[in-house]
Amino acid sequence: MRLATIKNNNQIIMKKNFLIFICFIQLVFVSMPLRAQLTENNKALTNKIDTYLNASVTNGFSGSVLVAIKGEIILSKGYGWSDRKNKIPNSSSSIFNVGSVTKQFTASAILKLVEQGKIKTSDKISQFYDKAPDDKKNITIHQLLTHTSGISRRTGGFRYDEASKEQFLKEFFDSELQSKPGKKHQYANANYIMLAAILELVSKQNYDTFLHENLWMPSDMLITGYKGITFNSERLAHGYYFNITDGIWKDWATTQEHLPYNDKHWYSIGKGDIHSSVEDLYKWHLALNNDKVLSYQTRELQETPHVAENERATSHYGYGWALFNSDRGTKVVTHNGSNGVYFADFIRFIDEDVVIIYLTNAILGNDTEKVAWEISKMIFDPEYEVHPVSKNMYELVFEFIKTNELGSAQMLPSYLTNELGKKFDDHSVLNTYGYRILGKENEPGWAMELFKLNVQLFPKDGNLWDSLGEAYLKYGEKEQAIRSYTKAVALGNKGSQKVLTELIKE
Repeated sequence: MRLATIKNNNQIIMKKNFLIFICFIQLVFVSMPLRAQLTENNKALTNKIDTYLNASVTNGFSGSVLVAIKGEIILSKGYGWSDRKNKIPNSSSSIFNVGSVTKQFTASAILKLVEQGKIKTSDKISQFYDKAPDDKKNITIHQLLTHTSGISRRTGGFRYDEASKEQFLKEFFDSELQSKPGKKHQYANANYIMLAAILELVSKQNYDTFLHENLWMPSDMLITGYKGITFNSERLAHGYYFNITDGIWKDWATTQEHLPYNDKHWYSIGKGDIHSSVEDLYKWHLALNNDKVLSYQTRELQETPHVAENERATSHYGYGWALFNSDRGTKVVTHNGSNGVYFADFIRFIDEDVVIIYLTNAILGNDTEKVAWEISKMIFDPEYEVHPVSKNMYELVFEFIKTNELGSAQMLPSYLTNELGKKFDDHSVLNTYGYRILGKENEPGWAMELFKLNVQLFPKDGNLWDSLGEAYLKYGEKEQAIRSYTKAVALGNKGSQKVLTELIKE
């Protein structure tokens, strides 16, 4: 009886295993067309994105882009030049300054210290610096991470000027707070510089070394670093900017050539200027997702929307990441960054498992900063029609002035609208360009025409009327200057009042 039972049980198990095998085979064959369809869809999407970026290259666009959907990298490619002089093209392994994308690494390093039991996010500055003044001694690690310390965004100097750690700390402690700690989110780079100082104090290692050993090596990120780079410097993409005065694109060189060669980098460290590639940043995304560098609980804490970034609470700040919901109601974890020459965008659509990483070494204009988001629209809306990144607006103004007579200024707005593929609506472009050439002209010329045109286009901007008044003054047209300054004051430009008062007295 027992043997029969065993035999029957074995037959049942064999039948179950056979059924499972049949179901598995059916699942494989059913899913194959689905996977094939997904691959075909991704190919079409890749071609669409690639076409958009290649079309942008003709207008001066350059950079690297990586797009991954559900773990599949559908695009990882460079565009334009990494080094124009030596004809080195950008590639997926070109290395860029990632700007404030750096903050997620600083935040992760601090959280690593938390995991190691060396600090807590509730720790106060006074626990590390006993000479912290009364108004700052209770600022916590959490408040530094979330930009709620109250420190001014003006605290600290120009990022590439030399400053010792002691000099920065003195400036931080001597500065006037803009709000009581913990009361208000106000993005300020000094928060993350202070975090770098605390990191070095607690870990007894320099910033670069700690991040390399605890974050980048475990993530297999071999070409990411701050100042301690070990890779061939030719892989560093040169930064380029359009020089308005000369009307040419100039080579800013690489960030490594601007950072102080000594350890007096305390206007830069912690808050920006880490170097990386789109490939390495994707490895970082995978390392976070797979809990290779931080535990799941710590990553959840890092990606928690701790404080609202604006009054409407449409976006929040976590620890080194900005967070909000997409128009589909899905979670987005992101951060961008720039030093004024390079721009970086790192967007993770968590719920949809989509990652877009974009790095550029030439900022053409606002379009340059929207590239990653334009790509996201193509991913989530198959019907979305995208327009190439347009030329730099200052370059367009330069080309117009170079090829047109002075009396043709009224044609400039339509020319810009046509070239940009959208209505020209930037108040600052003509104003900035006008000032740049105002000092070079001995008599009224294009600068004056640009200022006049700007107040026609944007008549309710008091700052533009102030600029026109200054131009009139330069050429001795006092009555016109008074009219312009009067208009500026009426529109709320308080700075114009003093000049206007002095002119009326004369």
